[in-house]
Amino acid sequence: MSRVRLIHLTTTDISLELLIGPQLSAFVDAGYEVIALSAPGPFVEQVEARGVRHIPLEHATRSMALSEDARALAELRARFRELRPTIVHTHNPKPGVYGRLAARAARVPIVVNTVHGLYATPDDSWKKRAVVYSLERLAATCSDAELVQNPEDVATLRDTLRIPQSRISLLGNGVDLGRFGRDADRAARRARLRAELGLRDDQLVVGAVGRLVAEKGYPELFEAWRTVVAEHPDAVLVVVGPDDDAKSDALPRALIEQATADGVRFLGMRSDVEDLYTAFDLYVLASHREGFPRSAMEAAASGLPIIATRIRGCRQVVDDGVTGLLVPVRDARGLATAIHTLLEDTERREAMAVAAADRAVREFDQQRVIDIILETYRQLLRARGLAEPVPVA
Repeated sequence: MSRVRLIHLTTTDISLELLIGPQLSAFVDAGYEVIALSAPGPFVEQVEARGVRHIPLEHATRSMALSEDARALAELRARFRELRPTIVHTHNPKPGVYGRLAARAARVPIVVNTVHGLYATPDDSWKKRAVVYSLERLAATCSDAELVQNPEDVATLRDTLRIPQSRISLLGNGVDLGRFGRDADRAARRARLRAELGLRDDQLVVGAVGRLVAEKGYPELFEAWRTVVAEHPDAVLVVVGPDDDAKSDALPRALIEQATADGVRFLGMRSDVEDLYTAFDLYVLASHREGFPRSAMEAAASGLPIIATRIRGCRQVVDDGVTGLLVPVRDARGLATAIHTLLEDTERREAMAVAAADRAVREFDQQRVIDIILETYRQLLRARGLAEPVPVA
């Protein structure tokens, strides 16, 4: 019997590896023939090491380019007809739209979409909401299941977009608690990383992890940091994440140079973030928009108090006043006040760190997410009378 062919579609290979890599491995172990489609890039080798076949897409792009998106739709339709998968699983924003349309046009038996965070929220302008919601509503007519990470998006899909509740499931989000948990060698890893970065053990270190784009709130964070460091001259802000020149809001080089002059440490892309979290005393996520932020869950699991903006996604990770503090979006002054407050209060930081780690164990385990997806596949295969895969022995 041939294996059940499952395709996962994202825009870039970095999403395949860093966002859903453990899921792909679990699907391989469950007996699926897993194929990943995205633009080519440096993470393809890691994806393929999971037992996944990667097929590069020519027209997948993260920039706003309607002509390329139309070509991507046509390219995917041809690919799906050629590969004849049983299941196509797309990931929003853009591949979730043209991927669902292409899969249905190619008569793929089962189409599943993960909503990592609707690209518009009720707080956005009506013009943006109209465009995003219209596209989502159209694409959702082509899917058999919508797996939604954030509960706030569930209400929007059901009540505003009128997608049937029967096709909506709350997925949540999770991380590898074994990788990011507070283990016995945490102190040793902290000492090693601090030595590598040239930091004293008694220095207070604030960390931020994410692509260098304005949407992650870096302009406000850098402005806030100038206020913080005036009160805490020995404190250090460490930023971990790659440039993202393909995005229109990529941070200008002048802003990064000014922040560097103000003492901000930029480490670029790192593969050892689980160790870097141990070197931090406090984590900050000043984003303008999030679905269900992975870095904040990683920080929580690593036992860090978190300061984040009071937006969808961050509200689901940070219990305000218990595991961290929530501040208004785009508010550099409020951000500076919150950072100063926690840097001044060691006992409060430590209490929040314990509470954050406990909450991560209860709510942010990626295995629960994997189990929900696999059960969704099983139910859809059974409903259509299709064979289920045989797990790898």
